Amino acid sequence: MISEERFTEIQNELRQKIDLTDGFDINGLKTLAGVDLAYWKKGEEEYAVCCIVVIDAATRQVTEKQHFSGKIEVPYMPGFLAFRELPLVMKTAEMLRSDPDIFVFDGNGYLHPRHMGIATHASFHLNKPTLGIAKTYFRVDKSTDYTEPENEPGSFTDIVISGEVYGRALRTHKDVKPVFVSAGNRISLDTACALAMRFTDRESHIPIPTRLADLETHIAREAERAAQESAL
Repeated sequence: MISEERFTEIQNELRQKIDLTDGFDINGLKTLAGVDLAYWKKGEEEYAVCCIVVIDAATRQVTEKQHFSGKIEVPYMPGFLAFRELPLVMKTAEMLRSDPDIFVFDGNGYLHPRHMGIATHASFHLNKPTLGIAKTYFRVDKSTDYTEPENEPGSFTDIVISGEVYGRALRTHKDVKPVFVSAGNRISLDTACALAMRFTDRESHIPIPTRLADLETHIAREAERAAQESAL
């Protein structure tokens, strides 16, 4: 049933199970998966493609990439993005031949009104540690903004709402905008930020897994749109 009341109930149930401690050894990671989606419209119908790119933690080379597209069945409702995107995320994850140690989402996790952003929600379905790294700030509380970190790589400021840390604004490179890091599940915020820094290279201010997934979504979206048009 599609309703804000039911979605809120589900989020509140899962919220009780969130674990903000590290469920893995950061130095023992072998593979990371970046996850991103891209949308388009065909008439009045909305579609999206999910791309997952897996990289080797040691070499940072791509070991696998998969994508899956489909019609979006859930209308946009603020705070309930996961219900729109999870069906495609899970279909794509099921296509993976490998078993990534951790999933990195282009989006939020604990930085959410009920701490149930896409990164956190997805963890319960993927049964894996997750974190969210967003390029833009999601204002959970209308009265709460973030403070710019110092202009040095690795500098951060906590995003605190009602006395609780929801996430961090993290500067991955000097003279670039910060990214917004939040724990998903089975990971601490400190480790999430450490991974964000460790896997960000000179090519971009966002980490390699989600940067590559983002690039793949644009390629896949154009291919899917072209296929739809040729089928007319």
